[in-house]
Amino acid sequence: MGRIIVSANVSLDGVIQDPTGEEGLGRGNWFGRIADQDRAEWAKAETEEAMAAEGLLMGRRSYAWFVKRGWPSRTGEWADRLRSLPKYVVSSAALEGPEWTNSTALTGDVVTEVSKLRQQVTGDIVVYGSGRLVHTLTEHDLVDELRLMTYPFVVGAGERLFGETSAVKPMRLMTTRTIGDGIAFLTYQPVRDA
Repeated sequence: MGRIIVSANVSLDGVIQDPTGEEGLGRGNWFGRIADQDRAEWAKAETEEAMAAEGLLMGRRSYAWFVKRGWPSRTGEWADRLRSLPKYVVSSAALEGPEWTNSTALTGDVVTEVSKLRQQVTGDIVVYGSGRLVHTLTEHDLVDELRLMTYPFVVGAGERLFGETSAVKPMRLMTTRTIGDGIAFLTYQPVRDA
């Protein structure tokens, strides 16, 4: 059975929107404010995560973000791995193209489609970005692990990783690690009722 792993870049106050400043939030580009050494360590951690994954799960907007930034044609170990992985894209319509190899649209009910995907894939299915998708997965207890790259900035506004839920979702801190000099890499797993 597959595991759904949410891998997110977040500010201290949980903002995931506009980390590179391209969305026009006015408070973006907090990713660009980290030191080069931290960025190199971040890329190494992201590459390690991709190498261990068996698939990617994304919302349509996050998929389009990766495509627009040239990930389908980038080179290097991380880009090559992402290109080779199966990509499952939650979308209300079929993908045009598809624009990135090994991409499949999941066009049905999100909860049903992701539940089926967990049964079909063995290993980690990593979710990049995809705020709305993460909200849905969290609400329906489909997240098996959270990996949060937490940046040392309070952004103060913007879309947050977690929205309202119908109940408290307890998590257990599994590991902590420092990436470079300023990023806290925190790994949590949900505490499920026995």
